[in-house]
Amino acid sequence: MELVEQLIHFGLTRQESTIYLTLQVNGELTGYEVAKLTGISRSNTYNALAGIVEKGAAYVMEGNVTKYTPVPFEEFSRNIIRNLDSIREMVIKNMPARKKETDGYITIKGEENILNKLRNMLEECEKRIYLSVSSYILELIEADLKKLVARDIKVVILTDKPLKLEGAIIYGKEQVNCQVRLIVDSYKVLTGEVNDKEFSTCLYSKNQNLVDVFKEMLQNEITLIQMAEQSLKN
Repeated sequence: MELVEQLIHFGLTRQESTIYLTLQVNGELTGYEVAKLTGISRSNTYNALAGIVEKGAAYVMEGNVTKYTPVPFEEFSRNIIRNLDSIREMVIKNMPARKKETDGYITIKGEENILNKLRNMLEECEKRIYLSVSSYILELIEADLKKLVARDIKVVILTDKPLKLEGAIIYGKEQVNCQVRLIVDSYKVLTGEVNDKEFSTCLYSKNQNLVDVFKEMLQNEITLIQMAEQSLKN
């Protein structure tokens, strides 16, 4: 069922996803054989097969009996992504210009939406980031952080477990829970908690007062951590 749900993200319906997986397992099949294996009615099977072919997930093999063969998922997904990239560029090119982004407070709900915003903020970074985040979230964005280091972006991280990320400045905290505290280029901030999937909530803002407050808070935390580390050495 998990694979079926994931295939839906590539434009297939639930029935089409089920049939596509059946073709992947069994290879070339007639519509009758697909219906028999899946338990889907013949009329719905043929409609779904037509949809799969139209969407580029299967090919028709002509012969004495018409059969269907699946397009390898690597090829099918690559075609979908390539097409989406082309459409994306076209939309960006023709999208009406929006008004200047406000300095207000924007609420972002849901773990996936928060992580997407977090990744986009990291990707847009030009100079530096300060990030206080749990090791759970850190694992999800580690690849994004490595890209920043490779771009010579200053990366300062406060987290609750040891992390090896050459080029980054890392401080250990006793407890971060599932909090997110991110400041990008000293003018954008994301703060909140990612602890309850779709009920997770974060606040995003360019309000300079809020940015300054969080920047000072993180700097104070870093100072305390440095003092504690120095005390242990002495």
